[in-house]
Amino acid sequence: MMGTMTKYENVSTREGFNSVVRHVKATISYVETVASKTNLADCFAQDDASGDLSADRIAAVLRMTLVDKFGYQCVSRNLSSVSENLDQVAEEISRWNSVDIVIAYHHPDLGLLIANPKDPEQLAAFGGLRKRELAVAYVGRFDKGGDEFCGKVASIALSLLEGAKVNLPKDLYTGTCVYKKAKKKAAAAAPATKKPAAAKKGRPQKSAGKVEVAVAQKVQPAAAPAAPAAAPSAPAAGPRPGGRMTPMYSVVVQNELFHNGNVEAWKRIIESYKAKYPMLEVYIYYDGERILNINSLFKWGKVKHGSTIQFAVAGTDIKDVAKLQRYLIQGASHMFEAFLHGPVSTVLKLF
Repeated sequence: MMGTMTKYENVSTREGFNSVVRHVKATISYVETVASKTNLADCFAQDDASGDLSADRIAAVLRMTLVDKFGYQCVSRNLSSVSENLDQVAEEISRWNSVDIVIAYHHPDLGLLIANPKDPEQLAAFGGLRKRELAVAYVGRFDKGGDEFCGKVASIALSLLEGAKVNLPKDLYTGTCVYKKAKKKAAAAAPATKKPAAAKKGRPQKSAGKVEVAVAQKVQPAAAPAAPAAAPSAPAAGPRPGGRMTPMYSVVVQNELFHNGNVEAWKRIIESYKAKYPMLEVYIYYDGERILNINSLFKWGKVKHGSTIQFAVAGTDIKDVAKLQRYLIQGASHMFEAFLHGPVSTVLKLF
């Protein structure tokens, strides 16, 4: 009796019952969509704007839809190494017309991320792979399910993510699972929201205050040295349950040392960015490690002239990354004082 009560405990309340009903309806919808030959990761990309796709729901839908319902072959692996060029991986997998494939990657900071690896934007949104993190490949042929060949393809896909050279069977390139770019639901509405902003773009920048003007004037000289390190422009919307992460952007320290003034400048810049975009998160990395407290970068002799600090932005509808990079570049130079004007308790209006 006790076991039965525990089994159905989550539907013993109205809230729990309604949550389960919504999940079941959503799962049935995904099953029908996959049966119509649409990649499941593309389905998630369509629904990501709703904000209702939590990681635990995604994991449950993946298992139920691809494995239990359609019999996809599933291979998991903790990556022993990582590919440095995911664009090439996506270019190769996009030609695999014989199979449908979904990749799940457990990002150390963002959690579970999902991608159709035939779409370079979705794969690039992983923000760079990490060694020893879990990746799972689901391979099948929509309503036709999967077979032993699909299992081999899943293993090959993970090997490509590891940057390994593998022999690719010719059968991969013939079939009906041809990649078609997914149409994003938000694409039609986007221009309507951007046009008014474009018409007023010039005026707000002038009225943002003295700090905004001073920073904008000084940013341009500082941005030039880091141009080669700049990552490609981020896609407008991400196909992830919890959003997506941009590629890593590099900031070269131009000051003699990255001292306390630089640290405070960075803290105020990031504070300003998050005040403008509260749903986005800025991740800082140094020497391959995530920096949870920017103050830890203030160590004499550790971060000095020529050192590279990296950052990435995570979330949905990511904006102003290039502008953020320009400000961080200036904040890491001798011109950091432009960000320190005004009371400490105030938030700069930089974005």
